[in-house]
Amino acid sequence: MARERGKVAIIGAGSVGTSVAYATLIRRSARTVAIYDLNAPKVEAEVLDLAHGTQFTGAAAVTGGADLGVIANAEVVVITAGARQKPGQTRLDLAATNVAIIRDLIPAVIEQAPDAVYVLVTNPCDVLTVAAYEAAGGAVPAGRFLSSGTVLDSSRLRWRLATEAGVMPSSVHAMMLGEHGDTEFPVWSAATIGGVPIRDWRQSDGTQPFTPEYLEQIAHDTAHAAYQVIAGKGATNYAIGLAGARIIEAILQDQHAVLPVSGVLDGAYGLHGVALSLPAVVGAEGIVRTIELPLDEAEQAALQHSAQTLIASGQSLGLSMGAAGGATA
Repeated sequence: MARERGKVAIIGAGSVGTSVAYATLIRRSARTVAIYDLNAPKVEAEVLDLAHGTQFTGAAAVTGGADLGVIANAEVVVITAGARQKPGQTRLDLAATNVAIIRDLIPAVIEQAPDAVYVLVTNPCDVLTVAAYEAAGGAVPAGRFLSSGTVLDSSRLRWRLATEAGVMPSSVHAMMLGEHGDTEFPVWSAATIGGVPIRDWRQSDGTQPFTPEYLEQIAHDTAHAAYQVIAGKGATNYAIGLAGARIIEAILQDQHAVLPVSGVLDGAYGLHGVALSLPAVVGAEGIVRTIELPLDEAEQAALQHSAQTLIASGQSLGLSMGAAGGATA
């Protein structure tokens, strides 16, 4: 089956799935958005609501339903289906339930859209990226399985730094890497504002706001930002919707954009068979290649700690995490 040019399929019509759909429409990221969900009345209502606004978005089509055939031949399949993270619950606590869902779902999704790039947004997205790749049984290259990883976390980090520095977030270059979760970490050694290393940034009065203590607090707050949102409103959805649309654009437009997505590693930093976020070149075939930043000693240790946390979680669920030769990009 040939891919339908510009078609994005979204699995799951919950708050995250519909936010990805909405962001994709208003950013004009795709020609067609198709939403699938088992709850027919819910998904049909969401499709209708979105379709009513297409006069203002210029989108070609919005479709969907409870028949998986609606995703047929999509270029990108975004998976948001699964149990939702509850207040006080870590992303890894969700693993067992959502791994089972992914194992059942992936073969059917591949049958409908065999040439797609599959983007995992459901948490814990790193573990589920490996589960999805393994569920494909080698039928799909590892590079076509990726998750939103720390794209959103990096946006949170840049927003926080920009707010403190009094500049636009687009002027800040900084990334969170590792697990999309409690063990993620910022790469301060490569972080800059307008080309100035973050530790050397001075305010207009000459003060240096980004002390080691303050950077440590920012790192903690960024890694735990989702918990604050979940405690207040029950879910995170708007920002991840925008992050998902950004990833979709990189794939559909074959941008070769560098984004901190999570993919199954095969040798980067000596890691194999585990998925976590590193800067990656993202294009029409998914992850084109992974970039190894020159991390300092503390960052190297943080990366290995994050990887080992994910490997332990994956192995406890029967995944081949940490196995050499586990991926072929």
